[in-house]
Amino acid sequence: MSASSREKLDGYLFILPWILGFLFFTIGPMIASFYFSFTDYSLLEPSKWVGLDNYRKLFSADDKFGISLSVTFRYSLASVPLGMVLALTVAMLLNQRVPGMRFYRTAFYLPSLLGGVALTLIWMWIFSPAYGLLNTFLKMIGLEGPLWFQSQVWALPGLIIMSLWGVGGRMIIFLAGLQNIPGHLYEAAEMDGAGAMRRFWHVTVPMLTPTIFFNLVMGIIGSLQTFAQAFIATQGGPNNATLFYGLYLYQNAFQYFEMGYASALAWILFAIILALTLVVIRSSPMWVFYEGTLRK
Repeated sequence: MSASSREKLDGYLFILPWILGFLFFTIGPMIASFYFSFTDYSLLEPSKWVGLDNYRKLFSADDKFGISLSVTFRYSLASVPLGMVLALTVAMLLNQRVPGMRFYRTAFYLPSLLGGVALTLIWMWIFSPAYGLLNTFLKMIGLEGPLWFQSQVWALPGLIIMSLWGVGGRMIIFLAGLQNIPGHLYEAAEMDGAGAMRRFWHVTVPMLTPTIFFNLVMGIIGSLQTFAQAFIATQGGPNNATLFYGLYLYQNAFQYFEMGYASALAWILFAIILALTLVVIRSSPMWVFYEGTLRK
């Protein structure tokens, strides 16, 4: 065997564990899920081929499908832009030259490392109508706090507020983007008489559009898959006010044992995320600018 062939063989052997894991734990389950989406499968009995019945049921005989889509879209429409604005605002504050900035950056980023069950339990205490931190503060300033997760009106806004806790990750990416903006662009703008707001809109924002694009795509994908917060805090209630799509999918799969129907739900979600991601990517040439390229 030649040295070149041996080198190729070594390379394939090194990546073999990853390839096997990808095939068995990603591609395999995807193919199985696609097949089960055309079947009536309850885990306890062999699957039965039903063709497009699961998909017909989704669009014609399942009210909760539309409710879960509505809840998830409203959550995404609010949480993604709010999270990006807050992350950019914090990143700009942390991009200043002041003493102790490393401490402030660490302090703002650390909360984003806390996620899942622990984070939700903390926020359930903060939003508690009787003894929660938020309602206690509102009472101190003379306001009556809502019931939050126990209210059909305030449960979803409560989860949107809770999602802002994790802006630290996006803040770090924005901070990296801000520090990559060449200083001579600001100097040239200042020489032309541009004030702080004009420098922000005509230098910072255009140069940050690649970072905004990345955060937007990741935000859309993440928000449409929201599950743990609603599962722990509200179980989809009250009166389906927080029945997220991911939670409804979980209920069909592991509470009602309708694996075929849950698989159809999963593929619809995949199609929605793929379509929205493609829309953002296709629109990016109109609003994402890179240094050295001409603005169209």
